[in-house]
This record gives sequence, structure tokens and C-alpha cells, in this order.
Amino acid sequence: MNCKVLIADDEPNILVSLEFLMKREGYDVSIARDGQQALDAIRHLRPDLVLLDVMMPLRSGLEVLQAVRADEAIAQTRILLLTAKGRETDIAKGLALGADAYVTKPFSTRELAERVRRMLSPP
Repeated sequence: MNCKVLIADDEPNILVSLEFLMKREGYDVSIARDGQQALDAIRHLRPDLVLLDVMMPLRSGLEVLQAVRADEAIAQTRILLLTAKGRETDIAKGLALGADAYVTKPFSTRELAERVRRMLSPP
């Protein structure tokens, strides 16, 4: 069974490139274009991993992350924050709120694919 990856980003160019990359890696890919869509999709689809942008309309990625971690039914969802906010305080905040990983834009597609592979491989 293929792993399910949800990509949540409001930037069309990033969505297209991430969708292509994740499909090429063999994952079942779903898309969300704002924070509310992302949270609804997480609850409905139960993805194995979420690539979550921090700065999005309706709900920020950090708000989505907090809502996921507070909801017992989906709290174990693996979340990789993907954002242009790369200051140490931003990274620390994302990780403190419960992100499993934090990748700053621009990113290497090869490194991101490898990070996703590691996060989705059995322990």
C-alpha cells in the first residue's frame, strides 16, 4: 500500500513541484490550498505525512499543527513544516508545537525526498 502524503501550501508553483516530486516517489498525493482545507483533509484522509506550509490563508500552518496535536484522533499524524521562515526562533517554535521536522524554502528536492522517505519508513 502506498503512503498518503498531503501537501498544504497556497503557492501554486510549490504545489505543482511538490506534487510531481511526491508522485514520482510513489506516494498517493492530496492537495490543500489553505489551512482550513489542510485541517479538513487531515481529519478526512488520515495521511501518513503532511507537508505543511506555515504561512497560509484562513489558518496558518502553526494553527493547523496545534489543532492536529490537540485532536486525539489525528494527533499522531506526522507533520513536516515547509516554510520560508528560517530563523532559529521560527524553527524552535514549530518544533515546540509538535512538528516532526522543519524544512526551509528554498529547499533541495533531493534532500526533501530523502527526508520524507526517512519519515515514512518503518522504525
